[in-house]
Amino acid sequence: MPLQIFNTTRKELPEELLERTVIDVLDSEGFGIESIVAVYCGKKMIRKINREFLQHDYATDTITFRYSDNREIDGEFYISLDVIEENARRFEVDSRHELLRVTIHSVLHLIGYDDQTVEGRLQMQQKEEFYLNRDRDAINQISS
Repeated sequence: MPLQIFNTTRKELPEELLERTVIDVLDSEGFGIESIVAVYCGKKMIRKINREFLQHDYATDTITFRYSDNREIDGEFYISLDVIEENARRFEVDSRHELLRVTIHSVLHLIGYDDQTVEGRLQMQQKEEFYLNRDRDAINQISS
């Protein structure tokens, strides 16, 4: 299967919605899937990955690895559900809304968007808002 979603936690995950979102963003941006692994994990696992691969000793919301450089994406991303919940409280948004936003953010990274500059961050935020606003019904599904 080209897109695989794994949940390494005991928390419930709207997998069908997440799968639709990943595919929608890729299709809309003109990309396909060779193989994508999406891992939704806890703080401990993402911190270990961050330390091992990026030499950052802290938990983060997402880490993305892309292995191809063509329009058929081969890659993986990790999203910490613990950090998602913390950020949702901090930003005063629904945690499921934040989950969808970070999933979109991760897919944008797979496509090649970068948020290391102010301009890049702004571009990614605009894309995130575009995809979040485009399908309000999907957001309402995860909020109920």
